[in-house]
Amino acid sequence: MSQPPGPTYPEPQYPGADTAPPQYPSAAPSPAPQYPEAGPSAAPQYPQATEPPQYPAPTPPAPQYPQAAAQPPQYPQGAAQPPQYPTAAPPAPQYPQGAAPYPHPAAAAAPPPQQPAPVPHQPPADDLDYRHRGSRVHVAAHQRGADATAIGRLAIHVPGFLVSLAVVAAISQGMFGTVGGWLVVLAWLASGALVFHRPTELAYARSVLKLRTPLAQERARLEPVWREVTARAGVERHTYELMVENSAELNAMAAAGHVVGVTTYSLNHLSSGNLAAVLAHELGHHTGGHAWAGLLGYWYSLPGRMAWSLARGFARIALFIARRLSFAAYGILVLFFGMFVIAGLLGAWFVTIPLVIAPYLLAYVGRQAELRADQQAAALGFAPEMAEVLHRLQAEEDADRARAAAAGQKLNEPGTLAKLLDTHPDHVTRLRALEPYRQLGR
Repeated sequence: MSQPPGPTYPEPQYPGADTAPPQYPSAAPSPAPQYPEAGPSAAPQYPQATEPPQYPAPTPPAPQYPQAAAQPPQYPQGAAQPPQYPTAAPPAPQYPQGAAPYPHPAAAAAPPPQQPAPVPHQPPADDLDYRHRGSRVHVAAHQRGADATAIGRLAIHVPGFLVSLAVVAAISQGMFGTVGGWLVVLAWLASGALVFHRPTELAYARSVLKLRTPLAQERARLEPVWREVTARAGVERHTYELMVENSAELNAMAAAGHVVGVTTYSLNHLSSGNLAAVLAHELGHHTGGHAWAGLLGYWYSLPGRMAWSLARGFARIALFIARRLSFAAYGILVLFFGMFVIAGLLGAWFVTIPLVIAPYLLAYVGRQAELRADQQAAALGFAPEMAEVLHRLQAEEDADRARAAAAGQKLNEPGTLAKLLDTHPDHVTRLRALEPYRQLGR
């Protein structure tokens, strides 16, 4: 029996043919038509059909796209041209770990706290009466002297000087013999002239008093005021060296023989008139001889004070060791030192008694020197300005007491002996001493 012939399929038509689209039978599916391999040319044109063509299994898997990928997806090789897909939305920005969280909406809506604007520092007022600006300055014949307080200070230092002379002579002769010892003594006596040696004074001011040379801006502030003060006093202004101390206190000083120091607080917060009064006060210390007399007495009494400090240290160590050994040894040593002190008081009373009372006498002379310096400033026409400075100092002390009282603290008020050792009188006393000059100024 012969087999019936199979169905006949029309040959596929390619672009450019005039034939009608192929008719597919309704029979069972047969193998898919063979299409030409895809090449680098454009994609083939498929004939129109009512039903989509059946492709052989397995169908290629759908391309896998990485999540939130920034690059376009990769297609299988061999495709002529990948289909165009809508551009994906850009991925969300990645923030570094540990970043500060976003503020709460309520907190973000609240306005930031208002910070007080810094108040710029106002330069001190220039209220000084420049009487000698642009005019010729009359320089007095005597630039400095020594008033009663300076002479009294030197006289009080005489016992200490004698003790120092004995100490220097004993040590120098013990080390260098008689001739060498006396040469050392003479050199020590001549060393007092260094008080008036300007390079030595400046070195002393920098190393001991912690003063420095004024900056250009500070010198521009000091020079006009200092010129007016020295012009009123008839003093050559280049005779003295102006220096500055980094301090937050209202203060100034007259050091050695040619140094006038002022604090940065006084320089930056006092008006020109008040600053002139402070500088005139220190100039009064120099013209009255207070500064060089005090430094000279201190220098010549230094060896005696050093020997006394060593003796006291040795006595304390000996008493400490004797107390550890036995009470009897401690008592014997106390009795020995007591007899030594009594013998010194009785045998050389003209030296030992002045040495004992010298600190109280020097403090008294210092208080008198302050009053005289105030009077010197008032005599130059700065009595009202000097009074303002003293009132300001008194107000600062009262404020310190008020703060201590508010904090429940109690300031240690000096006792009677401590007041006797104070080298500056209280502000009320100084204001009372200035009152006659203030009345004359009216």
